[in-house]
Amino acid sequence: MPDADRLSAAEGRDRRLTVVSGPAGVGKGTVVARLAARRPEVWVSVSATTRPPRPGEVDGVHYLFVSDAEFDAMAANGELLEWAVVHGAAKYGTPREPVLRALAAGRRAVLEIETQGARQVRSSWPEAFFVFLVPPSWDELVRRLAGRGTETDAQQQRRLQTAREELAQVDDFDATVVNDDVDSAVARLVSLMGLTPDEGAGLTEDPIPDVRPAPGEPLREGNL
Repeated sequence: MPDADRLSAAEGRDRRLTVVSGPAGVGKGTVVARLAARRPEVWVSVSATTRPPRPGEVDGVHYLFVSDAEFDAMAANGELLEWAVVHGAAKYGTPREPVLRALAAGRRAVLEIETQGARQVRSSWPEAFFVFLVPPSWDELVRRLAGRGTETDAQQQRRLQTAREELAQVDDFDATVVNDDVDSAVARLVSLMGLTPDEGAGLTEDPIPDVRPAPGEPLREGNL
């Protein structure tokens, strides 16, 4: 479905809670961090995860790093708004109570989560607004994942396979934002959230590229 049609269908949706999702390597964390730095009125959820911290990550700032047992207890006690096993490895989830507190305080809240979690939020919180972040091309997504330097070749291939599956879900979201430039992506996200646009920023009319590799094509550069 064209992006304009999905936006039209989402008219009247309560945009106090915005869910930002997309494939691994697309830059969700970078875009949402830039949004938070620019717009202090926006509250950004901190996800819990069982994976170990990457270099430079701070517990309680980038993620809440917990053990498997702690995570399972949070899920069993209903303390997570959503949770999922990502890339067949670590668990990620959104603590429920901080989201409710932020909304009760009148804050605009943003969840930066994987597509599995976004589907769960859609089921339990259908009035939220759902944004899918895409790369400018499949080759660029491959390049970004390889450029991280934090994963083995096998891990990268697993993430690319997951990305192929995630990109097929783009039409399930209310809007699509192309992350070809972080500042431009943030400006479009600000407008989609119904916030007062930054000076000189706003919605663009550029077409949304179809970055999905053809079925059966190998997960490597040169697919497009």
